[in-house]
Order: sequence, then structure tokens, then C-alpha cells
Amino acid sequence: MNTRYNKTNQFNRQAQEQDSEFFERVVQVNRVSKKTKGGDRRSLSVLAVVGDRKGKVGVGLGKAADVQSAVRKATTYAKKHLIDVPLKGRTIPHQVLVKYGAARVLLKPAPVGTGVIAGGAVRVVVEAAGIHDIVSKALGTKNKASNVYATLEALKKLRKIV
Repeated sequence: MNTRYNKTNQFNRQAQEQDSEFFERVVQVNRVSKKTKGGDRRSLSVLAVVGDRKGKVGVGLGKAADVQSAVRKATTYAKKHLIDVPLKGRTIPHQVLVKYGAARVLLKPAPVGTGVIAGGAVRVVVEAAGIHDIVSKALGTKNKASNVYATLEALKKLRKIV
């Protein structure tokens, strides 16, 4: 019986180590409901950011009846849709301004030692991507989901300068 427990425990540890290569952060949890003939149908919507802190980042939206399932769906989607972010040392190669819906996000490279100067939603995406020195400004809206998607679009537009 003890060996069975050890094997199961070993399997769980391996699964955790495999997943630990990714930085996962839940940005927003929303309660959503819809009217049906039988009454209200409530569920949860979770926005999650996943990254390896080495230049890969993804965003996922998961919806389910409970938080745990919604988080699992969101992180799974984010892991399947990772993008590569070109880095220049610890920062980004050039400045970029992106408009996505009502959100506008400005990302500027910064000298070594500056740190991540960014607001909540932008900060999570930038840290997950592995950027250590950056200056950013979220303009237009305070909606976390819009700012996360706008930041992802900004990172997609970056090009490696040789």
C-alpha cells in the first residue's frame, strides 16, 4: 500500500514540475448569468495569462459553472495559443502603440535596472513574457480584459531589430 501511495505522489509531483515551467496568473473572475425559461443560469468567466518568462506568453478565457474548471479551461487555452515575444536583452526591441477595441496600450523599451513600470493588467502579461525592464501606459479604458488583449496585440507587433 505504501508503494502505491509513493507512485501516485511521484506522478503528482512530476505533473506539478511539468506545469511549473509556466507562470500562471488569473487576471479576472466574472460572474455571468443568462435568463432562461427555468430561471437564471449562472456561471463564471475567468481570464488567465500564462507564460514561460523566456519570451512566450498566452491569454485564455474559460467559462464554467465553478471557478476551478473555468481556470483550468482558461490556462489550457492560453498554453495552446502561446506567442513568441522578441526580446532585446531584458527589454523589448522598440516602442509600440496598439489600439484594440477601446483600449490603447503603449509599450516602450527601458534601460537595465528600470524594472516593470506598468499597471495591473499590462504588468501581468509583460511579466509572464519575461520582460524585466519596460515602461508602459494603458490608455482609453480601465477594462482589464481589453487591456490584456491589447498588450498581447502589442507584443505580437514587435519585430526583432538586428
